[in-house]
Amino acid sequence: MFSPTLILAAVSGVLLVAGFSFYVIDGSMSLKAAAMLWIGSMIALFLLYARFNEIKVMLAKKSARYGANMVVMSLVFSGVLVFMAMLGHAHKVRIDLTKSGRFTLSSQTKRILKGLDKPVKAIAFYRSESGTVHAKQRQAARDLLEEYASVTDKFDFSFIDPDRHPGLASKYGVSEYRITLLMAAGKQVKVGSEREESLTNGLIKLVRKEQKYIYFVKGHGEKSLASTGKEGYSAARNAILNENYEIKDLFLMRTEKVPEDASVVVIPGPKRELAPDELEKLDEYYACGGALLVEIDPGHPPEFQTWIESYGFKLQSDVIIDKQSQLYGANALTPVVYAYNKDHPLTKDFTLASYFPIANSVYIDEDPKKGRYQLAMTGPNSWTEMDRAQLESGDAEYNEGREKRGPVPIVSVTTIEVKSEKGKKDKKDSSRHKYGKMIVIGDSDFANNTNINLAGNGDLFLNTISWLAEEADLIAVRAKKKNITPVVLTATQGRAIFWIPVVMVPSAVLMVGVGIYSRRRWFRQ
Repeated sequence: MFSPTLILAAVSGVLLVAGFSFYVIDGSMSLKAAAMLWIGSMIALFLLYARFNEIKVMLAKKSARYGANMVVMSLVFSGVLVFMAMLGHAHKVRIDLTKSGRFTLSSQTKRILKGLDKPVKAIAFYRSESGTVHAKQRQAARDLLEEYASVTDKFDFSFIDPDRHPGLASKYGVSEYRITLLMAAGKQVKVGSEREESLTNGLIKLVRKEQKYIYFVKGHGEKSLASTGKEGYSAARNAILNENYEIKDLFLMRTEKVPEDASVVVIPGPKRELAPDELEKLDEYYACGGALLVEIDPGHPPEFQTWIESYGFKLQSDVIIDKQSQLYGANALTPVVYAYNKDHPLTKDFTLASYFPIANSVYIDEDPKKGRYQLAMTGPNSWTEMDRAQLESGDAEYNEGREKRGPVPIVSVTTIEVKSEKGKKDKKDSSRHKYGKMIVIGDSDFANNTNINLAGNGDLFLNTISWLAEEADLIAVRAKKKNITPVVLTATQGRAIFWIPVVMVPSAVLMVGVGIYSRRRWFRQ
């Protein structure tokens, strides 16, 4: 039979372990955990007082010394583990093993973070309640902010519970939950989401020195920014707005000149000719250092083609055919572009495939000194189909001598250096040269509502806008929406998953082993 002392010792041990377990899992000292720890401690102290002489004699035995050695070795081993954990915390290496890259920041976000020239402070206002939807949102925000902070030491963050610190929330002008306040150099931006896209867009808005305006030419049958149909540009409009640009319509016939605040002027697939005075206004804008994005389609207006060719581009009345490198499920009129010019900053790091349905070739004689490059080319088996009758009959074939074999350029660029007036320097940056930039794309449908989210189309379109607007940091692959269903745990569940299998079960196994070893040593004596 077991002695009363042994029974009390077992009860004390169970109470102490149970009380500690409830404390670490709940994350707070509940009444239940405190009661167990208190009763267990009182029983242990009573046994120590009542059986002090017996305990003293037992500790003097040889088996006790062996047991003490084991305890010391266990403590040393635990110390080594703690030291390794400290080293791991000081020198962290983060590896994302998820299939979808859920915890990997986009290259655009990393580029912006690494390019920060001033410290950015993020304050997240979230409720700290456990076991609620607020706790899940808070943890999602913390995970994201930790990823940002791991990229650069110029990004720091902290959390404030508006319920517990209403004064601080009032100080920063925050009156609602789930808000992340980004601050830098006296400027601040509010973000109301735990998504990378939202936080990065807020960061762009924070560090941008001035507001940029993108003008879209209207009045000649161009793509409509308001249209939500298949051919419309409403998705492109939303994508540009998400990059924190402002969009304005430009009716060239109603204005004396292109507005001075125009960062980029886009001409998205005009179906009718632009009047000579409209083209003159674009000429003046370009000559003064303006940026033009021209999108044309097969069957483009001939006078408009002549104007484009005056800047060195070479256009044909053709349609690009590619029977091998074409979009799966589509016909040969939708060539795949996967070859990009690695000598130009716009496309040197771009690796995504892009698709151009019913596209026109855009050649230019490459000359780096004049900033002339062919940026995107179709596959080697493509060609420029010139025979409209063969095209309409579906019997298009490559004709040697008349048509050109691929790679066929579909995106080209040219630049001109703007000469300062009377030796004046650029007021914004006297150390920089000013350039007029023009990019011509042989298709406007690649960025319509149907195709902008296809592969790399959206990124190529936005990167083009960013380069023309001199936003080099934005030339990257943007964060994608990940259609996944992650396992969401409460704070209590998370602590339980850690403490039970990682700490408690191994500790129990260790204690059983120590008990068995000590018992054997005891009987041997």
